[in-house]
Amino acid sequence: MKVYSAEAIRLWDQYTITHEPVSSLDLMERAATACSNWLLENKKDAASFAIFCGKGNNGGDGLAIARMLQEKDYPVSVFILEFGHKGTDDFQQNLARLHALPDTDIHFVQSEEHFHPFTEGQVIVDALFGSGLNRAVEGLTAALIRHINQSGCPVISIDIPSGLFTDHSSRGNLTVQAETTLSFQCYKPAFLVAENEKAIGNVEILDIGLHPGYEKENPGRFELLDDNLVYQFYRPRSRFAHKGIFGHALLLAGSYGKTGAAVLAARACLRSGAGLLSCQLPSSAYAIMQTAVPEAMVFTDFHSSFLTQLATDPGSYDACGIGPGLGTAAETRAFLKELLEKSKKPLVLDADALNILATEATLLNQLPAGSILTPHPKEFERLFGASANDVDRIEKAMEKAREHQVIIVLKGHHSFIALPDGHGYFNATGNPGMATAGSGDVLTGMLTGLLAQGYAPAAAACTGVYLHGLAGDLAAREGAEESLVAGDIIDYLPPAWRLLKGLF
Repeated sequence: MKVYSAEAIRLWDQYTITHEPVSSLDLMERAATACSNWLLENKKDAASFAIFCGKGNNGGDGLAIARMLQEKDYPVSVFILEFGHKGTDDFQQNLARLHALPDTDIHFVQSEEHFHPFTEGQVIVDALFGSGLNRAVEGLTAALIRHINQSGCPVISIDIPSGLFTDHSSRGNLTVQAETTLSFQCYKPAFLVAENEKAIGNVEILDIGLHPGYEKENPGRFELLDDNLVYQFYRPRSRFAHKGIFGHALLLAGSYGKTGAAVLAARACLRSGAGLLSCQLPSSAYAIMQTAVPEAMVFTDFHSSFLTQLATDPGSYDACGIGPGLGTAAETRAFLKELLEKSKKPLVLDADALNILATEATLLNQLPAGSILTPHPKEFERLFGASANDVDRIEKAMEKAREHQVIIVLKGHHSFIALPDGHGYFNATGNPGMATAGSGDVLTGMLTGLLAQGYAPAAAACTGVYLHGLAGDLAAREGAEESLVAGDIIDYLPPAWRLLKGLF
């Protein structure tokens, strides 16, 4: 699914109006029908509806929704924020249609004196501003939004919560705090960043039949990584395959007290489908790995506590991952430098490998093209500097991916994948239970295993991130988010693969 900016969505509306063709008023009617149907299904027990409208097209949506709910015999009160102008043509036409119904309850809000108290069982519909808003709310508008937020009633926002910007950060701005946001046809960037969580609530994307030709002609910068997209990357196996076909992966991981991270990465690498796996570990980890992951081959560093020098040629492997539990000892920093000097194929770098990179900025320029970096926000900040907000961090990830010709997986809810060609993907899978120790080590192993099998770096990143989240979702569904541990993600990779392959 595309993730479009406010301008791109406006152009999609216009493209539909021109190419279907359909009038803007009828397109608004489609949107209002989709919203009212959702409300009638999900809020059918509402005692009444209070619908707040601006005078733009979002307000026109609200007026049409009011008419449709009133026609279903629901008590509806409409509150129009008075701006001193007539409003858009479509707003005016929908206002006239609403006035044509008997017993309409319409109020014009011109000052705080016109704020009405809310009643028990009432559902609020926010249709004040749509995705075109480009400045923070103030004055009477701000007071009205505070009035809505303090109501104690469930709030359903149409298109986007009023006060929220579509394409750039709204941090510090006053916005409607919605229980649910009903939006149209595609996700907006604002729905996919953590700083907007309290504003957007649950997001429901409603299909209003915008013309599919627009998507084909306008790929955009961002997409939502869903099962349809990931399935396009899937590499089915031949019936006559053998383990040599699926690659030999190398994991460089572990330090004294952190062997568990190496074990998790190794198990995940094999569960992702790698044919063979070798691990270089500190000598103290030998028995642990051979016992915990008997399928892996192990060779050890002469040092008992951390890695100091390469014991094998990384070029003889199909993929190499480094970082889980690695530590940042001076000898290990030299070890990473040696790896970068000898590596020509894309690497997967996580955890302490990233922390070492952050201590010497020049090392970033030595990364093989197509390497995959998997920082969480703090690691990203160490690598590339602080960001003012979540949206700026995403833009910086895009910039750094292009600059260094690498793939950056910025981990979090809706993990963001920045590709060097300027495209980005927001992940659709995953849950808060995955915010647990070792979850990133599992992802590192998966990405390394996919690269070893011959997945292109971008395909490996997208497939790995999606499956990682999907396995976490399956684990949480069978257990609970609160009790989820990293090993559960590995245990649920088989059913995650089955779901991707369509065997359920």
